[in-house]
Amino acid sequence: MRGVLPIMVVLLLAYGCGDGGMPESKPMPVKKVPVAPIQPWEPTKAQGRLATVKVFVGTVEVAAEQALKDREIQTGMMFRKAMTDAEAMIFVHDAPAPRSYWMKNVTVPLSIGYIDATGRLLEIHDMQPGDTNGVQSVSANIQYALEVPQGWFQRKGVKPGAMVMTEKGTLPQTYPPNLR
Repeated sequence: MRGVLPIMVVLLLAYGCGDGGMPESKPMPVKKVPVAPIQPWEPTKAQGRLATVKVFVGTVEVAAEQALKDREIQTGMMFRKAMTDAEAMIFVHDAPAPRSYWMKNVTVPLSIGYIDATGRLLEIHDMQPGDTNGVQSVSANIQYALEVPQGWFQRKGVKPGAMVMTEKGTLPQTYPPNLR
């Protein structure tokens, strides 16, 4: 009897390691649900007028619409029909970086001023209506951009190096990091 017990234990263990007579389980089929591809957002019409602020470029004053949110920045001057020398649009980014602006769906010739995090105007570039090639900043330290009618900087005698402020103070004071 003593020799039978170890044999029974081995047989029970072998039986427990088998499939136990159960049918083999198959993985559940994965149900494929069609998903619409994500389309990048692109403006199809002019945005309404944005809140304005008095901007001083050196000593020259201009009323600037404030593009603060991503969609406002992405839409910018698209589909607008005109801009006078008394108007501008200031674009406020979260942090300094290289910047590039284009003129897709813009019908008005513009000049752009690239401005660093302290509010100093570093670069001025002219942009042509409909040009989809971006106007890249030379500097990697651009936090603000100011769009004005083409030639505005020259007509007003504004050159790189001018400080840009608002009626509320410096650009960092007007647009603190937690604003957006």
